Amino acid sequence: MSQETARRGGAGWALVITSVAGFMAALDNLVVTTALPSIRKDLGGALDDLEWTVSAYTLTFAVLLMFGAALGDRFGRRRLFLAGLTVFTAASAAAAMAPGIDSLIAARAVQGVGAAIMMPLTLTLLTAAVPEAKRGMAYGIWGAVNGLAVASGPLIGGSLTEHVSWHWIFWLNVPLGLALLPLARLRLAESHGTGAPLDIPGTLLASGGLFGIVYGLVRGPADGWTSPLVLTGLFAGAALLVGFVFHGSRARNPMLPMRLFRSRAFSGINAASLLMFLGMFGSIFLLSQYMQGVLGYSPTEAGLRMLPWTGMPMIVAPIAGILSDRIGGRPVVAAGLFLQAAGLGYLAYVVTADASYAAQLPGLIVSGIGMALYFAPAANLVMSAVRPQEQGIASGANNALREVGGALGVAVMSSIFSAQGGYESAQSFVDGLKPALFTGSAVVALAGIAALVIPGRRRAARLVAEEEPAPALETVGG
Repeated sequence: MSQETARRGGAGWALVITSVAGFMAALDNLVVTTALPSIRKDLGGALDDLEWTVSAYTLTFAVLLMFGAALGDRFGRRRLFLAGLTVFTAASAAAAMAPGIDSLIAARAVQGVGAAIMMPLTLTLLTAAVPEAKRGMAYGIWGAVNGLAVASGPLIGGSLTEHVSWHWIFWLNVPLGLALLPLARLRLAESHGTGAPLDIPGTLLASGGLFGIVYGLVRGPADGWTSPLVLTGLFAGAALLVGFVFHGSRARNPMLPMRLFRSRAFSGINAASLLMFLGMFGSIFLLSQYMQGVLGYSPTEAGLRMLPWTGMPMIVAPIAGILSDRIGGRPVVAAGLFLQAAGLGYLAYVVTADASYAAQLPGLIVSGIGMALYFAPAANLVMSAVRPQEQGIASGANNALREVGGALGVAVMSSIFSAQGGYESAQSFVDGLKPALFTGSAVVALAGIAALVIPGRRRAARLVAEEEPAPALETVGG
């Protein structure tokens, strides 16, 4: 495979293609949030309909991530990456041209399907193309671009809506997707996973369980946590995920072998990822509203003022990747998470109804450095915790947990915000924001503690090498 990779263009092209594709998928998590008023003005719809323009993407994206990774492992990662990118690009164009709110919601759901197939394969394809000794820097750049997309979604969405049109938050993906498709076809090498047959029972259990959990989380704040549909989603989803765990520990060729979680490296980084995204997503969701609704900044002005946080990964994450190559990922990830927790705690302390930007700036910078230190080594830790043939599903599982963490973060911190404050006045908003940010800080600190559980680099590598060989796999025709 190394010869084919070299012939097609190698690590440089793989890094560009996978980073841009990951940026597109991650950006669409939050890019719509600041455009909702303009969308409502043009297309109509109730508040519930507007919330679904965000939730429809989150649901299909989170639910199908592991299935997308499994399809890539079975039928070819480059082939499925191209399929996912095609679906995502076409759905973006459909969203931009949507004549009504219902068609926009449907297009957003299809966007999530394409992103779920494409996103986990970006990391697997990058790993296959980059020599092991240089993966830290490559993961650093990939992580920086993805982190920037997540954090700058409200800025990009707000700027395009304010200065051009809300349609361009979707049109933006179309030229990028059309440019990436031939590049990916020509410059990425094909690779496969274990070759195991698709795990249909595991797919149904995981997809159904994630759908129930994510549906309950995204609808809980709007519909009420005691709503029959929300409770049914949460309890049924939890029951299906328990079944998925049982299946993964007993089946011959499960979608996600539960033995992977016996590895402290794999379980530690996944726990840290879920908790980090919980604290980060919820904080960005509320802080972007605080800067606009309380401090009076326009969407563009608010996004620019958050750049010391959201833009920091572009500067620091490549350095973090190099550090992880030299000293291992655990200390870099843990330091980043504790810094992010400290930054959020500081912001919670200083936010007031008339806080100056200078007062907030130290917290934004510290949070940005912390987020940057997390992204690159986290990707390296996930991929190095498993065998090469299992990296696809490991990436899918980690991305799914991140998405669940993000949905949980918005739901939990919105609930804390609503219980302690509200939108009635600037002071009421701050009264709700402070405890929510303190909660986010505590959750990210827990993520730092989870990262400390991860074994050191040499021990982790030895444990992966010594792990019992995977069971013999059935050969499937085709």
